[in-house]
Amino acid sequence: MFLKKIPKWLQKLYSGYVWEIPPKEKPTVYLTFDDGPHPRITPWVLDLLEQYSAKATFFCIGKNVIEYPEVYADILARGHRVGNHSHNHLRGTAYKAKPYVENINRAKQYIDSDLYRPPYGRIKSSQSKILKDIGYKIVMWTVIPGDWDKEISPEDCLENVVFNIAPGNIVVLHDSEKAWERMSYVLPKLLEYCRKQGWAVEVIS
Repeated sequence: MFLKKIPKWLQKLYSGYVWEIPPKEKPTVYLTFDDGPHPRITPWVLDLLEQYSAKATFFCIGKNVIEYPEVYADILARGHRVGNHSHNHLRGTAYKAKPYVENINRAKQYIDSDLYRPPYGRIKSSQSKILKDIGYKIVMWTVIPGDWDKEISPEDCLENVVFNIAPGNIVVLHDSEKAWERMSYVLPKLLEYCRKQGWAVEVIS
């Protein structure tokens, strides 16, 4: 079970994290992709985003950047933004602060960004304090449709996002094998929905 949309009370409880973006003059939503880059899936996402003149923020895993540097370079070349998602997709609650931060700093050698998203959304206060002290903005999300969950149908995954999304929201999808069946169904329909609503789709800035 997971929260499809993060309630305001929880956002206020952890107000040191970025959960959504203050409204702009033009209604805007923020698509993010975790766990890439992937040699086949990430290029597919990039091509689709380009068709809709949409931009996104990709929270990359360091070891994947090492393995697929040309895909990482293409993300940046197409005007998207990247963020750090640790080097080995570490669950913060399973590690002490020092090795956890060291893993993120290892990824930083390959990912040039001051944005960090903790894998699984799990991070200790001691870890987040260190990361913020060294200049990271910790980015969470507002809406998470659950594209990684094989128990959810692609149709239900789409409903999870379109029934909850609003301007200013940060949405999490995954450019990964595990999420492919649901993400590849959701993304084109979500982009079309945003277009019909007149919402811009931009990077987190």
